[in-house]
Amino acid sequence: MTAADDAGGFHAHLPLRRAAAAAFERVAREFEKFIRGKGLKLTSQRRRILKRVFATHRHFTAEEIHEIFRRGQGDVSRATVYRTLSLLVEGGFLDMLELGGDTKRYEHILGREHHDHLMCARCGTVVEFQEPRIEALQEEVAARHGFRIASHSLRIFGTCRKCLAAGATEGVGAAGAGGAGG
Repeated sequence: MTAADDAGGFHAHLPLRRAAAAAFERVAREFEKFIRGKGLKLTSQRRRILKRVFATHRHFTAEEIHEIFRRGQGDVSRATVYRTLSLLVEGGFLDMLELGGDTKRYEHILGREHHDHLMCARCGTVVEFQEPRIEALQEEVAARHGFRIASHSLRIFGTCRKCLAAGATEGVGAAGAGGAGG
């Protein structure tokens, strides 16, 4: 290890790791309180799912989470994954993105700033973006109608760059039709 490593390179991640661990424990306590209110327990399987979900910073499906456990991290059933993800959405710990059909992607909301989504109706790619002009326009529209916004979700369906390059534009209208209400 060099002096540069010690000055901020190698050990610089330790406070972040501690902060992340503390944040996770806070979420785990809040989730446990939420499910106890429903007469449920924070089982070891639910805790492992919670930990895995909050360790990722990308959008994921229930099947992807189940596959991780199936490939070597133990005895977590598909049903337990689906039920736990549903509880996490219901409790406000995860956001669920419906891609049309039966496809749903999830993302945790811990420490994440508000963002909107571009969603490819062909391959399922999800692109996060922030656009201050859209946020301002939403506030303007709400004010014009005497409406106070509590939250919102904007999902724009279309075809991603990669699929466009591959010439895959057919069928986009049908999959994206449900997203018009944003």
